Amino acid sequence: MRHIVKAALAAAMLALPAAAEPAPGGPLTIERQGSFFIGGREVKADALSTLPAYAPSGTITVDQVYVRYQVPAAATGRPLVLVHGCCLTGKTWETTPDGRMGWDEYFLRRGHPTYVVDQAWRGRSAASPVGINRVRSGKAPPDELPTVFSAGHEPAWAIFRFGAEYPQVFPGMLFPLEAQEEFWKQMVPDWLNSLPTPNPTVPALADLAQRLGGAVLVSHSQSGIYPFQAAALNRAGIAGIVSIEPGACPAATGDMAPYKGLPILVLWGDYVDLSPRWAPRLKGCRDFAAAANAAGGQVENAVLPEMGIKGNSHMLMQDRNSLEVADWLAGWLARKVGPKG
Repeated sequence: MRHIVKAALAAAMLALPAAAEPAPGGPLTIERQGSFFIGGREVKADALSTLPAYAPSGTITVDQVYVRYQVPAAATGRPLVLVHGCCLTGKTWETTPDGRMGWDEYFLRRGHPTYVVDQAWRGRSAASPVGINRVRSGKAPPDELPTVFSAGHEPAWAIFRFGAEYPQVFPGMLFPLEAQEEFWKQMVPDWLNSLPTPNPTVPALADLAQRLGGAVLVSHSQSGIYPFQAAALNRAGIAGIVSIEPGACPAATGDMAPYKGLPILVLWGDYVDLSPRWAPRLKGCRDFAAAANAAGGQVENAVLPEMGIKGNSHMLMQDRNSLEVADWLAGWLARKVGPKG
C-alpha cells in the first residue's frame, strides 16, 4: 500500500503550483506576548488517581480554555481569536506542516493581535480523568466510561478532502502531502462527546471577546458553530465572525436576532460538492445566510473556487496557497469589520 500512496503523491506534486510568497517579511516587532486561561471551574472528586503515590480525593480545575497571544507593535487591526477543529489543537494556526508561515504570524504581521486557543479538554486545556478512574476503581460501571475518540489517518484523509478516499488525491489539491507525517502528529484524542453542555469553550469565547473589547472569532470545522453560539450568549465583545468550513451553521429556522448587523463570513475550500459529508453542510450554511440576511444580517457565504481560487482542502490555512487565502481574508476583515476600536 505504501508504494501506491507514494505514486499518488508524486503525481499530485507535479500538478501543484509553487507555494505562495511570504507575507510582509523582515523583523517582526511584538509589543507583548504571553498566555493565560479563561473560564474553568473547581471540581471535588474521589477518583483523581488509581496510583498509590497520588491521593484519589481532592480538587481539580476543569473546563478552562488555554489562550496564547501575541500583540504587534502599533496594532491596527481587530484582535483575532483562532479556534481549531476536531481532533486538533491551536497548532492548526501555527507553522504549516511543511514549515511555512502560519496564519497566527501572518495576521500578526498584518497588524492583528492574535489569540490562539486550545478548546476545553484539548491540548493545554486539561481534561478530567475522573470518569475513567471511577470505572477503573470499580466506583462506576463500564458503560459510564467517557467517550473519547481519535480520527485515523485513513478516514481523516477523506474528511480533510485530500481525496475522495485514502490514498486517492483530488486533482490539483493544494495540501502539502509530502509533509503529511508532520501533519498527523498534530492530531490528538478528542473529548467533545464527554463535555458538559453547553460546551465550556463557547462561554469562554464570549468572555474572551468581551475581555478584548471587540474581537473577531475565527473558527474551523468542529468549532465552526461556536462563535454563533457565543454570540447568542453574549454578543457584547464580538466584532465579527469568520467560520471556516463549519461542521454546522445555525439553523435557518432559528432566531436570527444575535446576528443582525454582525459581519459574518462563512468560508469554504474546494471539492465540497464531491464530499457526502461536506456538501449538505454547505447547503445548510447557504440557507442560514439567506435567512440571516433577510432578517438584517451581514452574512457572506464564500466558496473559494467560485472566486477563482481552486485546489483548497478542508485544512485551507495549511494549504500551499494559505497566505493567498489569508491575504483575501485580511481584505475582507478590513472592508467588513474595520480597524481596531
